[in-house]
Amino acid sequence: MSILRRNNVRVSGSGERSIVFAHGFGCDQNMWRLVSPAFESHYRVVLFDHVGAGRSDLAAYRSDKYANLSGYAGDLVEIGRELELRKAIFVGHSVSAMIGILASLSAPEMFESLVLVGPSPRYINDGEYIGGFNQTQIEELLESLEDNHMGWSAAMAPAIMGNPDRPELGEELTNSFCRTDPDIAKQFARVTFMSDNRSDLPKVEARALILQCRDDIIASEEVGRYVQANIPKSEMVVLNATGHCPNLSAPAEVISAIQAFV
Repeated sequence: MSILRRNNVRVSGSGERSIVFAHGFGCDQNMWRLVSPAFESHYRVVLFDHVGAGRSDLAAYRSDKYANLSGYAGDLVEIGRELELRKAIFVGHSVSAMIGILASLSAPEMFESLVLVGPSPRYINDGEYIGGFNQTQIEELLESLEDNHMGWSAAMAPAIMGNPDRPELGEELTNSFCRTDPDIAKQFARVTFMSDNRSDLPKVEARALILQCRDDIIASEEVGRYVQANIPKSEMVVLNATGHCPNLSAPAEVISAIQAFV
């Protein structure tokens, strides 16, 4: 089947360079609607849905392929080759930050620059490394999701969004979570929260920008600084935004930071 159809790839804009936007867990490409249009006048803009999300082909989902993040990274590389991407810019939110890193290691010619929005290479604390959660907390989170997908979404999405003064943002993320196929959401959550990509960070050859929010319960500033310290050619910008989804809560800041970097 067509790779572009499988991942519901949408291409717009113009320009010699391409910029690829990748969404996080429980979301789809619509989460970039307030950011991506700002780049259409100078770049070829590429949006897509991970298999199992949005309008991707759900029939293409295989639990064995997507049992770890490399399955999603493989899809990203296939999309890039189909579109003949070279020296492109990759913008990945949340778990897609690590997916983009894995893709860049697999196909280093594809991405010249990486923009990592709220990245975390490991969510579970490990010795001196503070990922933000202990093993029991992650297990309880995953068990709650498996027991009651809708209830978990309604409780977690507003906390993840982190803008209680703007409840419509939390409601949008809740609705996005609830639209995701429950079985796929359960496995993707386990893959996301149990992943450990710390050893991949020093291998990154592309230049990288870490965009960090304040009061992010999923990926704290300490985690962001760990990512920045371990990717050789990287820099970090702390946004004047709160929560885990600045692409919705503070799109102008995200746009400005990306434009300054690229």
